[in-house]
Amino acid sequence: MTTEPVAAEAGRDFIRDIVQADLSSKTHSRIVTRFPPEPNGYLHIGHAKSIALNFGIAQEFGGKCHLRFDDTNPTKEEQEYIDSIQADVHWLGYDWGTDLYYASDYFERLYEWAEGLIRAGDAYVDDQSQEEIRINRGTLTEPGKNSPFRDRTVEENLDLFRRMKAGEYPNGSRVLRAKIDMAAGNINLRDPVLYRILHAEHPRTGTKWSIYPSYDYAHGQSDAIEGITHSICTLEFEDHRPLYDWLLEKLPVPSKPRQYEFARLNLTYTLLSKRVLTQLVRDGHVSGWDDPRMPTIAGLKRRGVPPAAVREFVKRIGVAKANSVVDVGMLEFCIREYLNKTAERRMAVLRPLKAVIENYPEGQVEELEAVNHPDDPAAGTRKISFGRELYIERDDFMENPPKKFFRLSPGNEVRLRYAYFVKCTGVIKNDAGEVVELRCTYDPATKGGNAPDGRKVKATMHWLSAKDSVPAEIRVYNQLFSNPSPSAANFAADLNPESLEVLPDARIEPSVASDNSGEVMQFERQGYFVRDKDSAPGKPVFNRTIGLRDTFAKEVGGKG
Repeated sequence: MTTEPVAAEAGRDFIRDIVQADLSSKTHSRIVTRFPPEPNGYLHIGHAKSIALNFGIAQEFGGKCHLRFDDTNPTKEEQEYIDSIQADVHWLGYDWGTDLYYASDYFERLYEWAEGLIRAGDAYVDDQSQEEIRINRGTLTEPGKNSPFRDRTVEENLDLFRRMKAGEYPNGSRVLRAKIDMAAGNINLRDPVLYRILHAEHPRTGTKWSIYPSYDYAHGQSDAIEGITHSICTLEFEDHRPLYDWLLEKLPVPSKPRQYEFARLNLTYTLLSKRVLTQLVRDGHVSGWDDPRMPTIAGLKRRGVPPAAVREFVKRIGVAKANSVVDVGMLEFCIREYLNKTAERRMAVLRPLKAVIENYPEGQVEELEAVNHPDDPAAGTRKISFGRELYIERDDFMENPPKKFFRLSPGNEVRLRYAYFVKCTGVIKNDAGEVVELRCTYDPATKGGNAPDGRKVKATMHWLSAKDSVPAEIRVYNQLFSNPSPSAANFAADLNPESLEVLPDARIEPSVASDNSGEVMQFERQGYFVRDKDSAPGKPVFNRTIGLRDTFAKEVGGKG
């Protein structure tokens, strides 16, 4: 897979300041970071922030970043997720080289260290149920209660732990807990679970293990084994840092990494909870993890969002210590800003209405010149066909228009982009009274869109030749949630019923239909669109990446 090169752009934030200080003080001679996803789902836009931070810091300071899968829960992990995560990191423009690791690489050593904790009197096997452990852990205002099994002998704990490993006990019957302090103000230090029994086949280790380490136990030790210098986490792990440090002090680890926390990404109109995203897929609210309405990286990619726009967005929101909510409009701005510079222009009619130019010669077809990008002369031009029968946008015609409607209406004259001035002279309706076709005339003297007599029109419209244009399905995507602060507890109530509009009868330029490059194009006056993977021979399908911010009047002046 080819990874898009990413320019190192050193920023200034508190984590980069820490890294710079550690290098200057010789605390570290080389920076090593890591991105440690759980392979139990697809990555989302929040992960993109962490990816850009970890890989970006390593790149900017001449270090390296590991990709490590925290594969400690085989009941939820799949190879599909492992593959998708690797593809997403590459798509964003980053590469781990040969530094691909799994927590399961360290299962043997983690187990040996757990036995060491037992021998030192720092861990014990607990027979309480999960519910009993939860109740006896106490609250933020009340201390916990010691387990009745907390004072087992070292010999008994070792025997039970080895039998847990051998698979003698059922799921949930026993756990291994660290022996710290059940009265600690930090609940994470109240004898946290280090191992639980789980009879499940692991994607990499098969049925070898019947016990699996907790995230808190595996994470810090994996960092230490790999020589990670800066373990960068989101703020929800701040209260876990004392446990992270306690384990590093108690175990014979080869290095002592430090954990630093930053604010996770929260977006308006968006939920990034993996539970919610999984349920959206399982309940059929979306077509899959890569549905273009999903905030997953796979969804953004399928929607046509450029990776450079995602990186720019992450750069602009910065790295902070306090949680906040970012307006999704900032992400949309970054997408539009990038695509406005790079996307070539084409014409498409999403909701076609036929218009017959009655004074245009029957059978005649002429080639008109259209620019590919108004701000980039090097992009060149293309030919588009003009004939007697055209398609215009249905919304561009009103039979009885309001006062400030300047587009096509009976007796009104408009400009057709790159073509001529046309005037509507008649309307054809079906039995239901619906307008199904227009009759028009054109002024041959206005070729190219300008009148020799200097007369002006107030609207410029896009169009396509009825004969040469190609049928296509267009999918117009909007926000998945209608509430700017959707509820994770009852997310279904906040779903936007208009998040997807399918337009099966759209028309596109022939060059668009034959273009399989996967590049995003701007359909003039409509927005930015990309070919979807559902496209088939003779039936192209396009997704709207994002709508246009600017008006068409500005766009035709070179700003759209």
